[in-house]
Amino acid sequence: MSVPFTAEEAALLADQQFFRAKAKIMDKVRHDLMATHVALKGEAASVSLVTPPDFNPANCHFVRGEHLELFPYQYLDFPKHFHDSNVFAFRTLFWWGHHVVCALMLEGEGIKQHKARIVDRFHQLAGQGLELSLAPTLWEWKRGEGYTLPITHDRKAQIAAVLAERSFLKIVRFLPFTDPRIQAGQAPEFSRETFRAVLPIVTR
Repeated sequence: MSVPFTAEEAALLADQQFFRAKAKIMDKVRHDLMATHVALKGEAASVSLVTPPDFNPANCHFVRGEHLELFPYQYLDFPKHFHDSNVFAFRTLFWWGHHVVCALMLEGEGIKQHKARIVDRFHQLAGQGLELSLAPTLWEWKRGEGYTLPITHDRKAQIAAVLAERSFLKIVRFLPFTDPRIQAGQAPEFSRETFRAVLPIVTR
């Protein structure tokens, strides 16, 4: 059985300019992610990270897709380590219709030490726009009540209590597409700032 299109849907299908604009934007996002990779390589090379066994500091991954809850997405994972039950990764994700989000994702070996460093170095982390993901998996990218908890100076006890119950960690920082830094092409610098902000969790 055929499915009819609305007038608006048919007009969108015929709108070549829309699809050209989308392709151009995706190329610009890829360029931003490549610049982000260069920036993060410089940052990672200058510090001693506490990483899992078999960690390869050169590993990275560029990904693009169309269906993250119906919306297109592009991301860079660097550093990138997903092996067996161990995760040590920093993702810079452009999620169309939502935001740019940078995330430190940690699971497996060393997780107790990572959690301890968050508590011990809490006031180095607080007040920088970082948030703790409350989601039951690493793969949730929404923001707000029920999804993330801002890491602010007055929430140390609350954050510590949440951490005690978690088997993995995801620390996130968001940049709305309405932020002037997006139009100015400063997403790579935002990612680098976020990476620097989370270093107290993954350095000795």
